[in-house]
Amino acid sequence: MVKMTNVHKSFGDLHVLKGITHHFKKGKTTVILGASGSGKSTLLRSINQLIEIEEGEIIVDGQDVSKVKHTDLVAHIGMVFQQFNLFSNMNVLKNVMYTLVTVKKIEKAIAKEMAMEAIRKVNMEDKLQSYPAQLSGGQKQRVALARAMVLSPNLMLFDEPTSALDPEKVNEVLDEIKKLTHIGLTNIIVTHEIGFAKEVADEVIYMDEGKIIEYGTKAEFFQNPKEERTKQFLNKVL
Repeated sequence: MVKMTNVHKSFGDLHVLKGITHHFKKGKTTVILGASGSGKSTLLRSINQLIEIEEGEIIVDGQDVSKVKHTDLVAHIGMVFQQFNLFSNMNVLKNVMYTLVTVKKIEKAIAKEMAMEAIRKVNMEDKLQSYPAQLSGGQKQRVALARAMVLSPNLMLFDEPTSALDPEKVNEVLDEIKKLTHIGLTNIIVTHEIGFAKEVADEVIYMDEGKIIEYGTKAEFFQNPKEERTKQFLNKVL
């Protein structure tokens, strides 16, 4: 589904991605772990061109993302951010409808039906007319999830989706994400939630200083890590 080859990205003098090469398998859930500043979010955002790479190639479902319009990528790749990224001047229903109407050019009546179905799936139907300022962090993130899923994407990207939530709201969002790991979607999840990673991942990547240090199946990664830096990281977090 996603092929990254020798991907480099710098911000000024800071070299954030240092020759990333990896193939993310179709229909699998890959969790990316690593300390803050290791390049995890930059890697994720480069996949749908929120960040433009300087060197290398990223192929998503057979297409070079550098040659595809961003609006076309948005229509096929769902993304859930740390900070929700909801439109503050739109209620829940209009937030979820927005991309259907503006990017996919779907008739408003049909878009409304699709949006309401997506909102029901994340148990937010009682908040259709509420605005983001009236919602808790967990509720905002569930709306963001509905907005991503309403597009029926082939690929879902999650950039630390629980990092901005109060601890008691984390599980309600993780429970919704878990549902998506069993329906054949390709999911790439950047997270600090180790228990969640152990539960949902098919495969796990550990990043450090802009490089992929270790990669393996969930069992291989957590039970028999090969690299010393991976072992040190797991000793701290487990």
